[in-house]
Amino acid sequence: MSNPSVILLEFNELTPAVIERFMAEGHLPNFSRFAGEAVRFTTRAEEPFTLLEPWIQWVTVHSGLAYKEHGVLKLDQGHHLAAPRLWDLVSREGRRSWVCGSMNVNYEADCDAYVLPDPWCTKVAPRPDELRPFFDFVQTTVQEHTNEAHAASPAAYARFAAWMLQRGLSMDSVTSIMKQLSTERFDRTQWKRPAVLDQLQFDVFSHYYRRLRPAFSTLFLNSTAHFQHAYWDSMEPAAYSDGAGSGERTRFKDAIRFGYEQMDALLGRILQLAGSDVTLVLCTALSQEPSRGERDFYRPRDIDALIRLAGLPAHVSVAPVMTQQFFVEFADTASVEDAVTRLAAVRWNDQPALRTRRDGLRLFVSCGIRSRVPAGATLAFGDSRLPFEDVFYRVPTRKVADHNPDGLFWIRQPDRATATVAETVPLTSVAPTLLKLLGIGIPDYMGEPVPTSAMAAQTTTA
Repeated sequence: MSNPSVILLEFNELTPAVIERFMAEGHLPNFSRFAGEAVRFTTRAEEPFTLLEPWIQWVTVHSGLAYKEHGVLKLDQGHHLAAPRLWDLVSREGRRSWVCGSMNVNYEADCDAYVLPDPWCTKVAPRPDELRPFFDFVQTTVQEHTNEAHAASPAAYARFAAWMLQRGLSMDSVTSIMKQLSTERFDRTQWKRPAVLDQLQFDVFSHYYRRLRPAFSTLFLNSTAHFQHAYWDSMEPAAYSDGAGSGERTRFKDAIRFGYEQMDALLGRILQLAGSDVTLVLCTALSQEPSRGERDFYRPRDIDALIRLAGLPAHVSVAPVMTQQFFVEFADTASVEDAVTRLAAVRWNDQPALRTRRDGLRLFVSCGIRSRVPAGATLAFGDSRLPFEDVFYRVPTRKVADHNPDGLFWIRQPDRATATVAETVPLTSVAPTLLKLLGIGIPDYMGEPVPTSAMAAQTTTA
């Protein structure tokens, strides 16, 4: 094929052992079909456990660089890396890309690509600007999904619905939304909402894919990663020694399977959308495993109240990030240093209440408490006191699964070559492999691609 086309399915953190189990049980017909028509690898991130984070490893997938080379440590730092991403290299060949929701992105000024950044991004703008209504709404919804005080207004929902109606809102999504809203009032199914967001993201992806017919596309979906983090103890209580998964939480025993089934349904629609001549690549970057410890997390309810308590110097901006973090940006170095000292002095129960990490003029801040905080607790700064619950609230779902360095890397090509490679391959091999599939030269600084023909892959296995 003279101009091959590739869709990279970024199904964040799906777990090899779990997907194999659900396929064997007959729950995932589309994943089973995909697996039977693909060359299958397992990637392994080279970073230590403390550096296994999707916002680190997805940068590796997009750039071909390991963390020690790209240095992107946190969400919303993708703009720090000047090295080209895959879509930049595709653009240099005179071909277009469509980047839908990928994590920690950046793009060159003259890149021919539509780019919808992840909802935690504040430094890289959607491109073109017509994507901004979707980006802004999802950003508000995702960043504050557990904080009712910052919920989107009815008017915001109406504007979002009008935008979606013009850009591919499917009857499947409408049906899912109506079912979700109707069951929430009686069956406590709010936990299923992330799957609806994935469906909406697919609708947007599908609309622009049909319109642009890009050479290279990405589609990032995150709902099942969330379900695994929150409900692994309900799926596999025997893996926990402290009774996690017992009692009321047993009602979530099928929550993770629900997530995989929802993604399986979307995969079926993607197979129809792509047709027979497009190469589909499934990559998860990481996977998950039962947690090693810390489970309770606290998100900021009122960041300004904390800033007033600690008497922080004048700041430029404040924004929440994923899970329990937020960042505060300052105008100068002296202000950052002063803020570090002041926040370190905020205490709860005579122990530091906050964790901070400096990044230039930005300070990433999170609640450092991982145990259950009793009602009536207070935060202290010198002689000043503030009710803990005025500043932080406990996230309703605990984190009960950690990241694992292994991930899925399945390549379904037009010739339907099939093979399963037992040995792991480095995560850095994904980017050069995608360039090879696109017929684009691989830069010297990247590693080697994996073999994509059935014969070569079987030779690798042997």
